[in-house]
Amino acid sequence: MNNKRHLGLLCFLALGSSFSLSALAAEDYKSPRTEWGQPDLQGVWNFSSNVPMQRPERFGDREFMTTEEIAEMRARLAASDAASDQAVAQTEGGPGGYNDFWVESAGITDQIRTSHIVYPPDGRLPARVEGAAIAFGGLGDDVPGERPVRYTVGGIAKNGPEDRGLSERCIVGFNSGPPFVPSLYNNNVQIFQSKDTAVIITEMIHDARIVLIGERPPLDEKIGLWTGDSRGYWDGDTLVVETRNFNGLTQSYSVFGDSEDKLLIEKFYRVDPYTVNYEWTLDDPSTFTDKITAIVPMTKVAGQLYEYACHEGNYGMQNILRGERMAERMAEESGAN
Repeated sequence: MNNKRHLGLLCFLALGSSFSLSALAAEDYKSPRTEWGQPDLQGVWNFSSNVPMQRPERFGDREFMTTEEIAEMRARLAASDAASDQAVAQTEGGPGGYNDFWVESAGITDQIRTSHIVYPPDGRLPARVEGAAIAFGGLGDDVPGERPVRYTVGGIAKNGPEDRGLSERCIVGFNSGPPFVPSLYNNNVQIFQSKDTAVIITEMIHDARIVLIGERPPLDEKIGLWTGDSRGYWDGDTLVVETRNFNGLTQSYSVFGDSEDKLLIEKFYRVDPYTVNYEWTLDDPSTFTDKITAIVPMTKVAGQLYEYACHEGNYGMQNILRGERMAERMAEESGAN
């Protein structure tokens, strides 16, 4: 197989019939405890998914797919995989992403949602506030824009690293948020706990977010951080994390707005031995006319999280800029002749 777009599907098919890793766990399930008596969320968790964030309109307000729809989806994905063994699709005018081989997208669960967004009830993003910025990046050509570049992939020019997206500069991963959102690959997080802190490490860009738990004085509102200032507390067996003080240099969500006025509330709670539900609510009155809530199941990984050494191996950035300098030099030499 020449790409791993549906690598997770293989796990899905192998494990799905054995046990259900879903939000519909037994009501009597009790989360294991740490030595401090808190629910134990520690470990490596995978949030890969082929469920769209926004719900296709044909599903209306329905949150879950039927058995027939699941079977149809599996057959469609299997056929797509078989077709990909026969030919490698090339993007017209360019090779596309060099890392397509590593793409994984399917989660491990028997309960398949029609979308991860559960509020608004139609599973769609709410209307944007008039005047809220929209900026699209991507693996294609550079797009018009000016600094600061707030999106993660792509760029506005190749004059310098400041013209490239945030993930290309190894500042913010394209799926690590917060909130982290299922994406192409590296959909893994690791959680460590102590009595008064929780550390959430995303595989992408190996960012470690330290969540202070309990009554702590808030960070001065004038101090903005790339991933915000996170404070947590326990609500029963649920770890609730409230994050403010984003620096405004990232998009609020998806391709929309900026993060300066964003409040993010994340909830982590175990539903069975193999699953943590990750639920987040985004409230950004400068970008959206309503709140957004999503639920993303995370599956236990029997393995380690390895360092994503982005800066140390960021040859892509070097080669992008080197190629642009060479193109400029060739243009100058051509003009001189």
